[in-house]
Amino acid sequence: MSKLWGGRFTKKTDQLVEEYTASILFDKELAEEDIQGSLAHVTMLGKCGILPADDVEKIKDGLLMVQSVIRRGEMEFSISDEDIHMNIEKALIDEVGPVGGKLHTGRSRNDQVATDMHLWLRKRVVEFVGLLNKVQEALIGQAKANLDTIVPGYTHLQRAQPILFAHHLMAYVSMFQRDIERLQDSYKRVNVLPLGAGALAGTTFPIDRHFVAQQLGFDGVYENSLDAVSDRDFILEFLSNAATIMMHLSRLSEEFVLWSSTEFRFIELDDAFCTGSSIMPQKKNPDVAELVRGKTGRVYGNLFGLLTVLKSLPLAYNKDMQEDKEGMFDTVRTLQGALQLFAPMVSTMKVNKDRMRQAVNQDFSNATDIADYLVNKGMPFRQAHEVIGKTVLYCIQNQKYLLDLKLEEFHQFSKQFDQDIYDVLQPESVVNARNVYGGTAAAQVSQAIERAEAVLAGSSAWFEEYFAKSR
Repeated sequence: MSKLWGGRFTKKTDQLVEEYTASILFDKELAEEDIQGSLAHVTMLGKCGILPADDVEKIKDGLLMVQSVIRRGEMEFSISDEDIHMNIEKALIDEVGPVGGKLHTGRSRNDQVATDMHLWLRKRVVEFVGLLNKVQEALIGQAKANLDTIVPGYTHLQRAQPILFAHHLMAYVSMFQRDIERLQDSYKRVNVLPLGAGALAGTTFPIDRHFVAQQLGFDGVYENSLDAVSDRDFILEFLSNAATIMMHLSRLSEEFVLWSSTEFRFIELDDAFCTGSSIMPQKKNPDVAELVRGKTGRVYGNLFGLLTVLKSLPLAYNKDMQEDKEGMFDTVRTLQGALQLFAPMVSTMKVNKDRMRQAVNQDFSNATDIADYLVNKGMPFRQAHEVIGKTVLYCIQNQKYLLDLKLEEFHQFSKQFDQDIYDVLQPESVVNARNVYGGTAAAQVSQAIERAEAVLAGSSAWFEEYFAKSR
């Protein structure tokens, strides 16, 4: 069969050109969405009297037959038919005859492919909200189990102040909540219909774009036909959101790698999420966490790749835009894999509470509280800071920690120290002294968990509602 657009040409397309320009090897991913959009389009053509009812029914039956063939994995996609749209249209014509050629009335591949991607991406946006909810659930579960677990808090990867391990985990719950909210906000820009824009200027046929939007569950239609076929902002926004999610996952992955090392021994990851060495039998490597950390780079690359493709493109559609799909598909696969693994990896990890407590007892992360202690006794903070600095130096030189010092040793640095300094320096006292909204005190972290569970319930309800719509 000759090209569906071949009437104007006198030569066959060069084979190398066909192979170079064809997108069917990757855009066949859009087959379901292409048929979904076509069914809505042909229904509208019938409603508006553009096609007779008999033709509409034949085309719809044919599309469903093609869909069935594709779902069974029996569709033979051809490079000579270039893309998913032409492959499906050719298969349709093979099924129902020349009437199948009427399907393309009032539309272009330009608005057709844009519609396919809107349909495809909105499903993924909703799915990722659900996957992020699962990761949050796992983190909250571990936080609730570790409300009495104290761990060193770090800045510059140096011991800073004791915190609850639950507080540390809840920081990631907050990060992923922002990711969820960004995805939810982006949904309204994904859920807009481009179909009806034609190649760039609209169509002469009396179509009803809003009817098509209603059939497909879109909230509205593009206001400008040029923008409709050339807009890829919705993909850029998704890729940006995905890059941020991967960055958050990468940060937590790095913590898992550190915490599971012999030097830290704060956690042990389940065997199901680790691998061994081919030469060193004692090794247990946190490969999942490492690979998530590594794959973050390819997600960043997909974002910058599309930004570069779109840079300086004139309106409206250009063939460059064919490069919008592979990076999007790759990012979705990469993020899906990471999120699907992360929830069970978090929920099954073992927390070494004793080791964490030992670490807290063998550092100077309670030093700030001594300064606050002296300030409460009337000493200016800068002077208190200097006093504690000298006290810590004394401890280092004498291989002691602050709780090891006798009261007379404290008195070398300030006579304002009293017996109650030992209560102040206890890790539980240090943690619970920070009893401010958002702080690490047990009461505050418990309340934070309750708030997070309420937000999670709302997010899960959003997922259920929009998951149904995206189908």
